[in-house]
Amino acid sequence: MKGTFAEGNEYTASDIQILEGLDAARRRPSMYIGDTGIRGLHHLVYEVVDNAIDEAMAGYCDHVIVTLHPDGSVSVEDNGRGIPVDVHPKVNKSAAEVVLTTLHAGGKFDNKAYQVSGGLHGVGVSVVNALSSWLELTVWRDGLEWHQRYSRGVPQCELKAIGEANRTGTKVHFMPDDAIFEERDFSFDILSARLREIAFLVPGLRIELIDIKNNKSSSFKYDGGIVSFVEYLNRDKTPLFKEPIHISGEKDDVLVEVALQYNDSYQERLFAFANLIHTIEGGTHVIGFRAALTRAVNEMARRQKLLRDKDPNLSGDDLKEGLTAIISVKLKEPQFEGQTKTRLGNSDVRGIVDSIVYEGLMAFLEEKPDYLRPIVEKAIKARQARDAAKKARELVRRKSAFSGLDLPGKLADCSSKNPKESELYIVEGDSAGGSAKQGRDRTFQAILPLRGKILNVEKARLDKVLSNAEIRTIIQALGCGIGEDFNINKLRYHRVIIMTDADVDGAHIRTLLLAFFYRFMPEIIERGHLYIAQPPLYRVQAGRSEYYCYSDKDLRNAMEQLSNKKVYVQRYKGLGEMNPEQLWKTTMNPEERVLKRVDIEDALAADEYFTILMGDKVEPRREFIEAHAKEVRNLDV
Repeated sequence: MKGTFAEGNEYTASDIQILEGLDAARRRPSMYIGDTGIRGLHHLVYEVVDNAIDEAMAGYCDHVIVTLHPDGSVSVEDNGRGIPVDVHPKVNKSAAEVVLTTLHAGGKFDNKAYQVSGGLHGVGVSVVNALSSWLELTVWRDGLEWHQRYSRGVPQCELKAIGEANRTGTKVHFMPDDAIFEERDFSFDILSARLREIAFLVPGLRIELIDIKNNKSSSFKYDGGIVSFVEYLNRDKTPLFKEPIHISGEKDDVLVEVALQYNDSYQERLFAFANLIHTIEGGTHVIGFRAALTRAVNEMARRQKLLRDKDPNLSGDDLKEGLTAIISVKLKEPQFEGQTKTRLGNSDVRGIVDSIVYEGLMAFLEEKPDYLRPIVEKAIKARQARDAAKKARELVRRKSAFSGLDLPGKLADCSSKNPKESELYIVEGDSAGGSAKQGRDRTFQAILPLRGKILNVEKARLDKVLSNAEIRTIIQALGCGIGEDFNINKLRYHRVIIMTDADVDGAHIRTLLLAFFYRFMPEIIERGHLYIAQPPLYRVQAGRSEYYCYSDKDLRNAMEQLSNKKVYVQRYKGLGEMNPEQLWKTTMNPEERVLKRVDIEDALAADEYFTILMGDKVEPRREFIEAHAKEVRNLDV
């Protein structure tokens, strides 16, 4: 890895500004990284990677290596200019030590060292240092290799030159503190998804991810930028036109780049970024994009007579169906909501994005008018479906305003009316539903048996989804509506639990339900209300004693412990094989049961998996099954 300096772009200790000290990060880590679970753990890596990406965006770095080490530590290495090592003029310490031990210390506040930066809060690497049991810093700069070690944010020695170097760059190697983090196992897949995003957004940058322990690696480099990103997202879809539309421009020091392409699906996939930060909740750049897209398509559709004079304009909602779009803005002083940076708030960005995208779309559609027809035809069909869905929603809404238990699907409600303490079991089949109703605690547990498999929502519009009796039953039972009527505050149960058989059909039903919640009620997942029950796979009886095993490993352990006794092993293939007492004891009793909460750690990966598993194309599904066949556990054959 090689790094070089550019004349006139010095990056020295005087560029480092100090705003406050470090102790708060250890006292309240969630304020800085979101939480101390899996999400917060991975956020540590992103914070260090952000510093390397800032160097790449400034033009000084083209290679980043993220390594997962066997001991559970992580290192991030780049070939940028290297963190400054000279003494900071105000505190008489090396600038590197200031950056690593002081919150809000960095070269990103006055736009001199970095014109555009993702880590604008300047807390990144210092928070990582504070929340690590140890951290080792290596800097290659000024012809020397520099090194310093820290323990829970405290330097163990001064920054020292330990040898000569013919390169530049920075390496941060850290071990997350087990006193802070509940789990310390990094996910190769979660990191891959984020690093792939970054590589798409910084054309020409190579990012490598190496997992030494599991002997896995990935390398990402996309010279096509966000156009390649759209093509990647649509690779398992059928595009309505061959090449993505690409628009870029600059106004008032805001760089705007957009790529979009429509496909034959019924879902929208829009990913928005500000200074490479994935703004999951959108913001002003997304609002500006939607306004420009709606205005430009309507105007050009009337020019080309694709909309008649008496036809109403297409709405922004009509134009969402089948849209895949990437929005990337780069600006000097982004205003994010919170340190986790999920929504962009700069008011001026809305008008800038609107203007650039509108003018770009108008020019593109003027030059290539054949791109417009499939977009308009798709939107008109979507509008017709939305009108039908509106009528279906009104039907669901009327039936949801029930006072008794006369819902289809035989809902057995709980007596509690407090959503915080109430839970709904969505159960596969009448047999299991009967056992669950008898075995439950009626005070707070409601049971909703399903008759057969629900509709595959990946292949259906909302109007068709709402025509499915089982889905209507679920919507009515939950009480929070769907689509435009959805209101999470009306959710009647704060634990919605999917309970299916431990066989192939059960797994299919579970996937269908997960797809429904992900596509049409994602906030239930995002708020942590959706769970999957874990019924036992085996019952082991030895004399009068019985044991329940939830995995093959549990079974092996039980058999080893009971090796001198005569045992009987029953393999459960269906919930209906358990009597009410057994179902309560193993799967429904809060003191004994195992529940897995459903989380969306990575929206891009989740979207991709549902498309592959539940979409129309067979080949991507075959490739997925072949790639993950060895990971299957408890296969029912």
